[in-house]
Amino acid sequence: MRQLITGFLFALLWASAAAATKFGIRVADPFILANVRFLIAGSGMLAFAYLFRREQSAWPEKTEWKHLLIFGFMNTTIYLGCFVLSMRSVSAGIGSLSTATSPLFIMIISAFWMKRALKWYEITGMVLGLTGVALATWPLLKDSHATVSGILILMFGMVSVSVATVYYARIKWKLSNIVINGWQVLLGGILLLPVTCLFADFRNTRFNIQFWCSVGWLILPVSVIALQLWFYLVKKDAVKASLWMFLCPVFGFFFSWALLNEPITWFTLAGTVLVVGGLYLAQRDKFNPQNQ
Repeated sequence: MRQLITGFLFALLWASAAAATKFGIRVADPFILANVRFLIAGSGMLAFAYLFRREQSAWPEKTEWKHLLIFGFMNTTIYLGCFVLSMRSVSAGIGSLSTATSPLFIMIISAFWMKRALKWYEITGMVLGLTGVALATWPLLKDSHATVSGILILMFGMVSVSVATVYYARIKWKLSNIVINGWQVLLGGILLLPVTCLFADFRNTRFNIQFWCSVGWLILPVSVIALQLWFYLVKKDAVKASLWMFLCPVFGFFFSWALLNEPITWFTLAGTVLVVGGLYLAQRDKFNPQNQ
């Protein structure tokens, strides 16, 4: 029962990121919202690591700085920067749905990286997943809840985070998870600063209660609590933990409908089913007891 509650809470909080971002960009430029979140979150994690967990928190060595810069650039600057920017022209539900396709991109990129031939069910799962996103998006394009440019920005970010994940898995890290996350988020925010200074709309950005509630929610419930719940689930059973990712699009569309009045249609439901089916098919080896 404890794992069941933990899994539902993780999916609920993780899926809320798109809706929280939507509320934030109503009063602030996307780049400003992203930069404030990255700088505060990164600094906070590093302060906790080096002040309260000093015995477990080493400083990066010379080669590790390079890895952290590359990882932070792809995982934070590009991916999260693109995600926040895309939310200006894409519904929160589609944002959550696209996030769920990350394992598919990781699978494809990892196969090319390791020069491994893709299996038929992996290719089929990828096709089903992308078809599901397209199907769910189609009516929203006509109703101005999504644009082609927004979808392309979102997909570019998904490719970037998938490359970052494969890159991260190939590195033999000596640093603790909180130190890695703290530095990559902070460095990603610093790398985004020039773009924010050059292109962000400071004049129409309001640092009001809505802005800080959005930033606070994205930092604490999403970046801190949800990630800790995820680590708990993975530690207990990595295979079962991945199943909770399938619930994220469902909760994401619920938040977009309940909080943002974004429409849910039969296209939405059919597209979500295709994405979840594609994810399961492409990763079916994980759920085969013989491979565990």
